[in-house]
Amino acid sequence: MGLTSTEKMNDDSNWGANGRACLRMGRILQYVECPQYLRKHLFPVHKDLEFAGILNPLDSVHHLRSNEFCWYREGVVNRTRPKNGTGSLINVGLKSDVYVDKHLNAGVRVTVKLDQKYPECATKMRGIVVAPHVPRTIGGLYWGYNVRLARSLGCVMSESPFKKGYDLKIGTSEKGTSVDEVQLPKFQHLLIVFGGLDGLEASLKADTALSVEEPRFLFDYYLNMCPSQGSKVIRTEEAVVISLAMLRPQIESVNW
Repeated sequence: MGLTSTEKMNDDSNWGANGRACLRMGRILQYVECPQYLRKHLFPVHKDLEFAGILNPLDSVHHLRSNEFCWYREGVVNRTRPKNGTGSLINVGLKSDVYVDKHLNAGVRVTVKLDQKYPECATKMRGIVVAPHVPRTIGGLYWGYNVRLARSLGCVMSESPFKKGYDLKIGTSEKGTSVDEVQLPKFQHLLIVFGGLDGLEASLKADTALSVEEPRFLFDYYLNMCPSQGSKVIRTEEAVVISLAMLRPQIESVNW
């Protein structure tokens, strides 16, 4: 998640009353994903974050403490410039800032790869700025998530960050086919969509740009992730965990 996403959420006026709850959720998700040592630099005081500090920490790999070492770290560009006048100093949560040879705008969040020529206990360290996906694609590390706000159900699919969009789309509903009865194909980018209290039917009804009669026609698979559920309603936060657990074996089997 880059600072650009955070900046977009700073203007509440563009979302109106109906989108206000989504904006608040997006802001909280961004805050929780951000390493603790960066939050005060990237997130100004906001009423949406009033109680965010009592949320359980993710303790993800990139949420490093000062006494923990990893060759990759998230950082923020300092306003203080190096004495030689070139490059930038990056606060990566260590006792000393890391020097990079690029001139970057102050306050921007970046992903840094530390120079392995320097021991982890060095007081002066150097590094290079890398793309946010590098720790995951090159280092094999889970490195957080991105937050994207969509104004409608249709925009969730049409505004994909990937050039070719999502090649596998799954909708979740108690009216869908049992997840136990399907075998997922190989894919590049998977989209799983969860409805609210009234299901995806309410999301479809609210999107006047979509002409299909039922939400199942928007997806490659329309699945019931919790067959024989005992409760009348499954909360969205519960459905996410259940669905990922049910799909994990299939996802790994077709993509690894």
